[in-house]
Amino acid sequence: MLINEELPVAEVTLLQGQEDRYEGIIVAGDGLPDDPEEFSQRLDHSLKVWQEQERKGIWIKVPISKVGLVEVAVRKGFIFHHAEPNYVQITRWLPATESKLPANASHQVGVGCFVLNEDNHVLVVQEKNGPLKGRGVWKMVTGLVDAGEDINDAAEREVLEETGVKAKFAAVLALRQAHGFAFGKSDFFFVVALRPEPGQTELVMQEDELDAVAWMPLEEYAAVPFQSSRPILRQILDCCIAYAKGDYLGMTGMKLENGFKDRRDLLIHGEITRKSAL
Repeated sequence: MLINEELPVAEVTLLQGQEDRYEGIIVAGDGLPDDPEEFSQRLDHSLKVWQEQERKGIWIKVPISKVGLVEVAVRKGFIFHHAEPNYVQITRWLPATESKLPANASHQVGVGCFVLNEDNHVLVVQEKNGPLKGRGVWKMVTGLVDAGEDINDAAEREVLEETGVKAKFAAVLALRQAHGFAFGKSDFFFVVALRPEPGQTELVMQEDELDAVAWMPLEEYAAVPFQSSRPILRQILDCCIAYAKGDYLGMTGMKLENGFKDRRDLLIHGEITRKSAL
């Protein structure tokens, strides 16, 4: 290979990629050259070919081991789409029109866990970190849903990790959407009811995240000023209390085949009280 000189035309090959369903090209990171100069020339050649083919969105997944290629691509009109610990995803819209490529994920997803035992006590915690640090506020267990994790599984995991209690998902009681969270993302917050498995009385606190954990009588929990004095938290609290009294069922969830791919997706829905004839 020639160094710091243009490769002979015959040696410049197209970057390896697959056509997507939207007339675009997806270039996998394992097929990218290591040398930035070779990448630059092959990218120029590839862009010319793709434009002649009237391709639209071009996606290149650059592994962290080849991050030096990113600057080359940016100088040729590529922009950042998103990044993960082991790669950077860059993209370019080829047509001379406004880009129709989907933006990066817009929401994060959180869960709030309303855990009620047979004695009508609610599982509550005090945070060691975060906005409630040092304020002595008793609240339900909360946490973020991991990528690829269902909401019900996330709720069960968070309760077990923070308190040592094994509890089973029962229903979704409320859903709050808000905007302007971390890195400008929006936020979905699912309030989930759970029931402790039999014999789950001992509490094991996650010491690096919590200052305290306890079972609190429902009436006392309902009177905590932090939530009873804030309209949106008050409404969530009302849903929790109504569920505890049997006056509100919330929404259940089940895994069903989606009919498009070989997988089962979580569907959350309310109860159908009467089936209407078509």
